[in-house]
Amino acid sequence: MLLYPGMTALDVVGPQGLLAGLAPNTLYLVAQAVGPVPSDTNLSLIATTSFADCPADLEVLFVPGGDGTAAQMRDAATLAFLRDRASQARWVTSVCTGSLILGAAGLLRGYRATSHWCARDTVLPLLGAIPVDDRVVFDGNRVTAAGVSAGLDFALALAARQRGEDYARTAQLVAEYAPKPPFEAGSPTAAGPTITRRAQAILDTLTTEARKAAASTHQSGLELGDTPAPAFRDD
Repeated sequence: MLLYPGMTALDVVGPQGLLAGLAPNTLYLVAQAVGPVPSDTNLSLIATTSFADCPADLEVLFVPGGDGTAAQMRDAATLAFLRDRASQARWVTSVCTGSLILGAAGLLRGYRATSHWCARDTVLPLLGAIPVDDRVVFDGNRVTAAGVSAGLDFALALAARQRGEDYARTAQLVAEYAPKPPFEAGSPTAAGPTITRRAQAILDTLTTEARKAAASTHQSGLELGDTPAPAFRDD
């Protein structure tokens, strides 16, 4: 599970809490260097493994989103790490705007994918992905989830693929994941135009910088065309 400055902690902690049981001794929190990594709300998570020490052959490669997304889309070391580990990983996955980082690494070209609603339809296509309005999207060995809270749905869906639906249902019950939000405002459609505009104002810097980073991908040495389109589907 990738950590980087400016990630959204819940993007990591939610999936980690549900998936830790699948890999009790082999779940790595990876960053460029071992130690505390600040989230976009200044809550730090501890990286236990560096890029250099992360095993080469992974079952799952996971990337969270967050305010630091655009910086990671431009970070050569992060993108090189993701490309290398994705080449052998069974599952290449993300939550929220983590899919934009995968896309910047050329890993979503030709794949159906989702992201946070603020960037799904405007930024993913710039990275060669096919945007899908859904909570969790499986396409081949790529698994992407929508914004923040969708990380729980992602973890349960992936756990079901890994260990079976009964395992995932048990994990859901242990977590008492039975959401009944106090408001119907979890999507632009449900929230309505006024609330959506307020949310867009909060997210504007993230989306603007991510769009710039996606555009610059085509002008740098990180050409999307270097990554082949998917050869199979596992829907």
